[in-house]
Amino acid sequence: MRLTRRAALASAVLAAPALAQADQRPALTVAVQKLSNSNTLETPREQSNVGFRLSPSYAEPLIGSDWQGDLSAVPGLATEWRRVDDRTVEFTLRDGVRFHDGRTMTAEDVVFSFTERLHGGPGHAVPPEIPAVAGRTFPGFERMEIVRPGVVRYVNRVPDVTLEGRLAQNVGVVLSQDAWGRSANWMDWARRPIGTGPYRVAEYRPDHSLVLEAHDDYWGGRPPARRIRFLEVAEVSSRVNGLFAGEFDFACDMPPDQVPVVERNARFEVLGAPINNIRLLAFDQTHPQLANPLVRRALSHAVDRQVIVETLWAGRTRIPKGLQLEYFGDTFVTGWDVPAYDPAEARRLLRQANYRGEPIPYRLLNNYYTNQVANAQIMVEMWRAVGVNVVVEMKENFSQTVERGPSRALHDWSSTSLFADPVSGLVRSLGPRGDMALAGEWQNAEFHALCGVLETSTDRAARRAAHRRMLEIAEREDPACMVLHQAANFTAKRRDIQWRAAKAWTMDFRASNLRFAG
Repeated sequence: MRLTRRAALASAVLAAPALAQADQRPALTVAVQKLSNSNTLETPREQSNVGFRLSPSYAEPLIGSDWQGDLSAVPGLATEWRRVDDRTVEFTLRDGVRFHDGRTMTAEDVVFSFTERLHGGPGHAVPPEIPAVAGRTFPGFERMEIVRPGVVRYVNRVPDVTLEGRLAQNVGVVLSQDAWGRSANWMDWARRPIGTGPYRVAEYRPDHSLVLEAHDDYWGGRPPARRIRFLEVAEVSSRVNGLFAGEFDFACDMPPDQVPVVERNARFEVLGAPINNIRLLAFDQTHPQLANPLVRRALSHAVDRQVIVETLWAGRTRIPKGLQLEYFGDTFVTGWDVPAYDPAEARRLLRQANYRGEPIPYRLLNNYYTNQVANAQIMVEMWRAVGVNVVVEMKENFSQTVERGPSRALHDWSSTSLFADPVSGLVRSLGPRGDMALAGEWQNAEFHALCGVLETSTDRAARRAAHRRMLEIAEREDPACMVLHQAANFTAKRRDIQWRAAKAWTMDFRASNLRFAG
């Protein structure tokens, strides 16, 4: 007996170092400008560039996206799907998908993720913005039903040709119903969601860091990194210096002027390109000076977007053809463009509007968007050149830029087209359930009626015509916002790490997109 105990003790002592050293995969540190806008990780509350970057690592929808390719739909938690009719899509669920808590994903988890999770249910009342975002994302949702084990159907109340695109958005990720029941409260749930992604949430410190650990039972293959730590580092210079010092392996949100700085060091490179996001300047039509659409039109004609692209972006991005992207396919409006740079026309419109130099406030954040402050400074000078008195007011967070009040007139914004249809950006941003309508900044009855055509019509010609008319209203006749340029996302990284940048905000660290030298 004594010998047995000694043998067991010796075995344990010898095994301990071996176990500790078993996982030789690298750990990564990623410096980001910001981690979250809501201090949670629940995707309906993180519909922003920072949320889109992180969520695919820990949570997944039924339909995936080809992030490094053309952003087209690919199998995700569903291996296949088919249209039953204009209102219904049927999904075959992937076998053997494991949640981070070890449970196998079931059809019941899918139903839960579209019902209780987004609308509240036993044990937890969800914050009001959760069902609001769910209603905007899935406006015609009727039910998610189980056909048989492993097969579910999404049923809409009305016809919708965009259902597949809607279901690829991160609002529709599948999370664990069991974990919902075990959570102490909604905030506990929202800060440590139990999903199916390649990495699980290990530690989340709002405004500081997020630690993800490898989910080795991931259906897409064992993750190449054992741990990924996202660290909030607000200043660009600190992100670059930390990269050079070896503190970070990736540094996000690089402005173009830092690309040559990084790449002068042979150990590093910068990857990125224009993505599925359009940078905008939002107009509040309830402000006294902006109530007249002529003033809003003048503001748009006074800005030379090409100068901004060339000076601030070194030509590394482009001016889109209005509030749309070419990957919309047959819904894309050809022959359309943003309002031309025309200072003379801007002055004429201001005279017609009887504008007398009254101040127009511009609520500005300190580079939440790359080059945001410099962009604002350039525009303020261009507006001054045509006689517009824009006054900058610095704010600390995004909520302060949109809260109601007499100084709300202009603020920076962006619109991400999460799938290949104008519904994904134009309607989501400017529609009757969109951000500007909910904030009370912009309403247009004809535009909102046309949103219904885009959302429910199955007639391609009717949808194209509605889209064109919506662009005419929102950009020319009664401007809701001003298109600046297509957003571009640049990430600095160690050159010895094999990784490709997405054509979106997403950072993809799956086995298919991450390799380490040697």
